Amino acid sequence: MTQPPCPLCASPGGVVVFQGEKFRVIRAQEAGFPAFYRVVWTAHVAEFSDLSVADRSLCMAAVNVLELALRAHLQPTKINLAALGNVVPHLHWHVIARFDWDSHYPSPVWCPAQRPVDSAALAVIQGRLEAVDMVIKSELSALCPAL
Repeated sequence: MTQPPCPLCASPGGVVVFQGEKFRVIRAQEAGFPAFYRVVWTAHVAEFSDLSVADRSLCMAAVNVLELALRAHLQPTKINLAALGNVVPHLHWHVIARFDWDSHYPSPVWCPAQRPVDSAALAVIQGRLEAVDMVIKSELSALCPAL
């Protein structure tokens, strides 16, 4: 049985915020969730434990940079972190700023919506994303050299 091509190897998977040798950070295009980021490991590995100790540390440092930037600049109600990989078995971490007004809160983003999207609140967050992306890129560039 042939495996389908990996979507995270075949394309960036969203707006590239940072590209380093070991990983990239993208802002996913998820409707209703403007501050939905992914740390995507460059090498095609399925599990976090496939990484060396140093690479696991680097990966989590990148996740931490995203969490801190989102908290500081967007003041979300909560940050969701996930590394499921059930559908795409390529190591990636979801870092998602959640707000009590979002259509799915407090349920996970993958559950059915509980209310309509708050377009005004969504627009405010979308207006801040370029500045947040610049902070993330700067912090990650300091953490590791970019390509």
